[in-house]
Amino acid sequence: MAPNRPWLTIIGIGEDGRAGLSPAALAALDGAALVIGGTRHLELAAPLVCRFQPWPSPFAEAYALILARRGEPTCVLATGDPFHYGVGAELARLIPAEEIACFPQPSAFSLAASRLGWSLPECDCVSLHGRALERIVPHLQPGARFLALSWDGTTPGKLAELLTARGFGASMITVCEAMGGRRERIRRAQAADFTLGEIDPLNTVAIEVMATRDARIVTLAPGLPDAFFENDGQLTKAEIRALTLAALAPRAGALLWDIGLGAGSVGIEWCLRHPRNRCIGIEERPERAERARRNALDLGATALDIRVGRAPEALWDLPAPDAVFIGGGASEPGVFDAAWNALKPGGRLVVNGVTLETETLLGTLYAQHGGVMRRLAVSRLEPVGGMHGWRAAMPVTQWLVVKP
Repeated sequence: MAPNRPWLTIIGIGEDGRAGLSPAALAALDGAALVIGGTRHLELAAPLVCRFQPWPSPFAEAYALILARRGEPTCVLATGDPFHYGVGAELARLIPAEEIACFPQPSAFSLAASRLGWSLPECDCVSLHGRALERIVPHLQPGARFLALSWDGTTPGKLAELLTARGFGASMITVCEAMGGRRERIRRAQAADFTLGEIDPLNTVAIEVMATRDARIVTLAPGLPDAFFENDGQLTKAEIRALTLAALAPRAGALLWDIGLGAGSVGIEWCLRHPRNRCIGIEERPERAERARRNALDLGATALDIRVGRAPEALWDLPAPDAVFIGGGASEPGVFDAAWNALKPGGRLVVNGVTLETETLLGTLYAQHGGVMRRLAVSRLEPVGGMHGWRAAMPVTQWLVVKP
C-alpha cells in the first residue's frame, strides 16, 4: 500500500550550500533519516545531523537502496534543478510523483542565461555530461545561441576544437564556472583562439555561433548533400532521401527501423528531425555499419543505434517501431513480414527498390495491402566534354503503406 504522503525528498543544492536552501528544504534535509548525494553535494549541505551516504558505484545501485527505504524519510541531494537533466526524472520513473517532494534551485542553464542576459527560451540547452560532444553539431546554426552542460574542465577546449574544425572558429565561447558560489568565474574567448586554462570541472558553456562561408552546416531541411556522408556507393541520394523522409513523416519521439542501413543517411536524417527521435539501423556488413557510425557521429545523430546482423533474424528482439524503412534486402524471405508484424498500428512502412525483382515484389505487396506506389527519377547536370548534359540516376520505385 502506498504511503499517504511523500517520503522521498529531492533537494537541489547550489554552490552557496545550506545558505541557499529554503526553510522547507532545510527542514526536510534535517528531518531525513538518510541523505544520499554526491560527495560535493554532501559537503555543501554540511553539517548533516543524520546518517548520510555518497552515491554508490555503479550509480544505478542507489535506486534499489532508495526503493528499499520506501516510507522512511529519505533525502536525495542533486545539483540545481533535479528535473532538468538531473536525477529527479530517473527517480520519478521508479517512484510515484505523489510520494516525492522536490525543492529545486535554479538550473545551470538559468544561472548562465541570467549572467549573460540571454533569453532562455531563445537558447538551445544541451547536456554533454556523459554524452558525445558531437551532440552539439545540429545546434551549430549561424546566429544561434546555446548552452551546454560540461562533462569536466576539458569540455570547453574540446568544443573550441570542434567548432574551429567545422568552420565556426569565430564563435564566441563563454565559460561559466562554479556559478552561485564564492568561486564563480565568467571568462570568454573565441573558439579559434581558445586559451583558457585551469577550468573548474563544474562549468557551463555558452556559445554564440558564427559561421564562415565554408562552414559545414547541418541544415534543417531533409536531403543533406551527399558529400556529407562517407559511403561506398550504397547511399540513398539527396533528392530521393528527401522524398523518403517525407513519406516516412517523422514525428517527435518516434522510433524508425532502417533495414539495409548502408551509409546510414535515412536513419541519420530521421534522428535529426527532432532531438527525441530514435533509429535502429540494421546492416549485415560490419564495414558499412562502422562507416554509418562515423557518419552519425559527424552529423550529431547520436540517437542512431546500429545493429550488425541480417534481416529478418536481426529484427526479432527489437522494440516495436513507429516507422520502417527498407532500403535494402526487401526481397529477402521474411523481411517484409517481420517488419510489418512488428510495426505499430498507424505506423508507416516505406520501401525503395531499384531492381526489377524488388519492383515485382512491391507490385504484389501493393495488391495485397494498398498504399501509394510511385516511380522517382532524378537527373543531374554534369560536364560532357566542354559542354553539359543531363545524367539520369537509376529510377527508384517507392512503396508507402500505413498499417491499419
